[in-house]
Amino acid sequence: KGRNGAKPLAICLGDVERLYRYCHVNVPEELLRDLLPGPVTLVLERSEELNKDLNPFTSLVGVRIPDHPFMRDLARACPGPLALTSANISSQGSTLTVLEFQDLWPQLSLVVDGGPIGDIQSPECRLGSTVVDLSVSGKFSIIRPGCALAPTVEILKKKYGLEPESS
Repeated sequence: KGRNGAKPLAICLGDVERLYRYCHVNVPEELLRDLLPGPVTLVLERSEELNKDLNPFTSLVGVRIPDHPFMRDLARACPGPLALTSANISSQGSTLTVLEFQDLWPQLSLVVDGGPIGDIQSPECRLGSTVVDLSVSGKFSIIRPGCALAPTVEILKKKYGLEPESS
């Protein structure tokens, strides 16, 4: 992928309930359920339960629960979280089907086609997930705008009264 090794990997889980095992959650469960499953990556303080070799340079971890039945079933079938990254060359647009990243196939041990992960006609789907840091109580910061920025910010500000963290 040509990915920067210092860039942290997110984890993929099948259900909100499993998030509590790997993260210290400081927001209401209803907030988690308003955003997940969906095209959002939440960044939270990692718990001691998470493998220490995953992103050892940070106390935070990004968590995705995709709104994709195959990915959620796969995550549920695994005893621990799945390390997650996009299937594309780093800094290129997100791929939505397995054929779109076939140039990477020779470097992969396994490719499983679980179907498209978004509307292949929608440019927004290629922006990747909206990444939001919720590790500071009462605040949020957008790390990557992604494809769900407006609805995510609206939920965080209007429904839960969280304030954008000043940089």
